Amino acid sequence: MEEFTKQVIKIVKDIPKGKVMTYGQVAFNAGNPFGARQVSRILHSMSQKEKLPWHRIINAQGKISLGGELGIIQKSMLIDEGIIFKNNTVNLREYSIYLEEENNEN
Repeated sequence: MEEFTKQVIKIVKDIPKGKVMTYGQVAFNAGNPFGARQVSRILHSMSQKEKLPWHRIINAQGKISLGGELGIIQKSMLIDEGIIFKNNTVNLREYSIYLEEENNEN
């Protein structure tokens, strides 16, 4: 398994309930700031095997990228964790673990 993949798995597993990260944030923290699509592929292929909380990964606009039934399931799982959607968008300032850490440094 490549180092980037290992890092993505670790980062996703470490996202606490009620928080989210964007694909780009995961990629950046895993060492490839241009690897958001790779993160998506890793989640698609390894979430079940690695028991990843895949539902905590959303796009940079604070929206769910998945369509259809999977998107509905993802939104439901996030709501169950206490995340509030406004106009189908998550407030990244409030719910993103990455932004929360950045804000605490200032």
